[in-house]
Amino acid sequence: MDLQDQLKKLFPDHIQEEEETAETSNKIWMQDEPIICKYEKRKGKPQTILEGYTGADEDFKQLAKEIKKMLSVGGSFKDDKIIIQGDYRDKIMKFLTEKGFKVKRVGG
Repeated sequence: MDLQDQLKKLFPDHIQEEEETAETSNKIWMQDEPIICKYEKRKGKPQTILEGYTGADEDFKQLAKEIKKMLSVGGSFKDDKIIIQGDYRDKIMKFLTEKGFKVKRVGG
């Protein structure tokens, strides 16, 4: 007898809610305007900057975390922009288009 069966015996009137799956918890709001992906050098170091997301800040922070984890690089989230260390425009654009975002490349 597993835990679910034991709980059903203890609380027969309880209605079980659907558990959040990975798909429902990772839904990010999609937008009409493309996310702008640009390359800059700041203090002599290359950086990829993503801006133009109009959804919630928490979703954009989650997206930044996924990108940094995928590329195994550092970065930050400041002023509604994701700043990734290094020039990874092609990889980031491919990742975002696979997730369903529209991406526009700016500069270089």
